[in-house]
Amino acid sequence: MISDRRAPHTMLASQNIVIILCGNKKDLDADREVTFLEASRFAQENELMFLETSALTGENVEEAFVQCARKILNKIESGELDPERMGSGIQYGDAALRQLRSPRRAQAPSAQECGC
Repeated sequence: MISDRRAPHTMLASQNIVIILCGNKKDLDADREVTFLEASRFAQENELMFLETSALTGENVEEAFVQCARKILNKIESGELDPERMGSGIQYGDAALRQLRSPRRAQAPSAQECGC
């Protein structure tokens, strides 16, 4: 029997899924239930990105989104993710962007196709 060594969250999801674990309430250090080391170790063992955040102060809230977006973009640029492939989980928000950014399209859009 072949064992699947992937982390449990990836057994039902795409192998290219990007997940970030956010430890919230960083500003309430005295009330902490999980140490930074425990959370960091859990994230590493499960192939997750990890940040501690504070909704009260805003610390690392935007950074969580930036890191996720950066990781997704890196996967697209390396070819691991193809936004044009059905089921990739990635799609451009505007049809005009799909045409302009499509790597399969060698020529610029004609005046009739342009959404400007």
